[in-house]
Parts: sequence; structure tokens; C-alpha cells
Amino acid sequence: QVQLAESGGGLVQPGGSLRLSCAASGSIFSIDTMGWYRQAPGKQRELVATINGGGSTNYADAVKGRFTISRDNARNTIDLQMNTLKPEDTAVYYCNADVKVTVRAGVYRYLAVWGQGTLVTVSS
Repeated sequence: QVQLAESGGGLVQPGGSLRLSCAASGSIFSIDTMGWYRQAPGKQRELVATINGGGSTNYADAVKGRFTISRDNARNTIDLQMNTLKPEDTAVYYCNADVKVTVRAGVYRYLAVWGQGTLVTVSS
């Protein structure tokens, strides 16, 4: 079993900052891409930012220049530094990881794992 534990959500005023963290644990052989997605009320879940094992990043246009994703491969963690937050950033933020697990000696499979989500509310 593999779990993702998120932390760092909360209430912040417009223009403020928050930092989200996500830690993967369990029977992990390796992790490929990790990322953050969000889902606002009444909307579909959307990509926020991703980072692969080599450190290459990808951001949604709506957050470019304001959000920064980072990763610690040794600890299997990612962070999302969110600056200049706007009310439209209000959403439940979910951590995601493409995890390689060992089925048996020499046999592996990839799992797409999701965290439980953490609420970010941007409001005055």
C-alpha cells in the first residue's frame, strides 16, 4: 500500500501565501511524476503543477509565476509554494504520484495514487 499525506491548507487573504506539502509512504520502489491538482466547487479537477524525478516542472497557465513546485526525492515529498493568492485559487488541492511498486522479484507495476485533499480558501 502507498499513501500520500497532504498538509498546509487553510484560510488566507488575497495576496497572501501558503505552502502545501505532500509526503508519500508505503511500499515504494520509486516515484516518477508527482504533482498537485485542484478542484473548485462545481468544477472539474484540474492540474496545478507537476514535477518529475529529474526536476522538470509543468504549471497551469493560471498559476505560472505565482506557484512553485519542489521535490525531495530522498524523502519522497513535494511542496507547493503559493504566492499572490487569488480568490479563484480557492479549491481542494490534491497531491498525486505515479508510484512504482514491487509485485514480486523483478516484476513491478505503476500505481496512480491520490491524497485525501487539503482545502485552500482565499478570502478577505
